[in-house]
Amino acid sequence: MTSSKLAKKGTLFVVSAPSGTGKTTLIRAVVPRVPNLVLSRSYTSRPARPGERDGVDYHFISRRQFESRRADGGFLESAEVFGHLYGTSAVDTRRHLDAGRDLVLVIDVQGAEQVRRLESHTVGIFVLPPSPVVLEERLRDRSGSHLTENELMRRLAVAHREVEQLSGYDYVVVNDELEACVVQLQAIVVAERVSRRAARGEGARIAEAFRQLARPEAP
Repeated sequence: MTSSKLAKKGTLFVVSAPSGTGKTTLIRAVVPRVPNLVLSRSYTSRPARPGERDGVDYHFISRRQFESRRADGGFLESAEVFGHLYGTSAVDTRRHLDAGRDLVLVIDVQGAEQVRRLESHTVGIFVLPPSPVVLEERLRDRSGSHLTENELMRRLAVAHREVEQLSGYDYVVVNDELEACVVQLQAIVVAERVSRRAARGEGARIAEAFRQLARPEAP
């Protein structure tokens, strides 16, 4: 593969966080600010919530359709989260990356581990709530009467286990104040793009061009 082709390949950003942290809201705020950055839309077997739209928030399919697609190797990663299946299309992911677009996957720690095993280079970002108390408040505020007390406690227990996976991620940001967190995430994407150019030799090629110009001509 030529260096020009390597330079065009997109980067896969994997964002995880405990349920209720606000990761999807954050990423939806970041993507419009960064050119050539795309949010992947997962497939899920859960029903759409009020206000959600198929193909915009998720691709909503039945559990049978999901399992059939997974059996055919259609997902880059998949996981069951709180009784519902979620997965990322392998074809869509490859299409975006091969076209040179950077892609953001908003997935849980199970899916992130699968992606790291399959993709040679990913950038992992873990979003933390300011504290367990704040997370519980956000879950209660967001869900209203939709969660029973047992379900709420289950989500908090899962959050505790997920936070233990921090070491598998490259960056950690705290969603204390929305705008500040969005700016941090935007900075991570930009920094990784600059780092990628250096790693793939673009900086070295330009430096060599300057050295060629500086060399005295042979007599």
